[in-house]
Amino acid sequence: MLEKKNLIRLVRTNEGIIIDPGGKIAGRGAYLHENKRCWENGLKGPLASALKTELTEMDREVLRSYLTNLPDDVVDTAHSPKMEE
Repeated sequence: MLEKKNLIRLVRTNEGIIIDPGGKIAGRGAYLHENKRCWENGLKGPLASALKTELTEMDREVLRSYLTNLPDDVVDTAHSPKMEE
């Protein structure tokens, strides 16, 4: 299991899904590994489920834009987002 500092936190807000690098923004959060495969898998459904919301097209655009800068290599074999309350 990876430590939180090795994961990227995303938060559901009233304005949409935002990336929370500091891990301090209030709201329903989920964590993804810092690699493209995990983000691509998360965008297929598990991320929306973890955040208990439907991803808007704008959310998807922001997340796809962020994932283009992530490394290709897989850090861990578990690709589902981690939930938090």
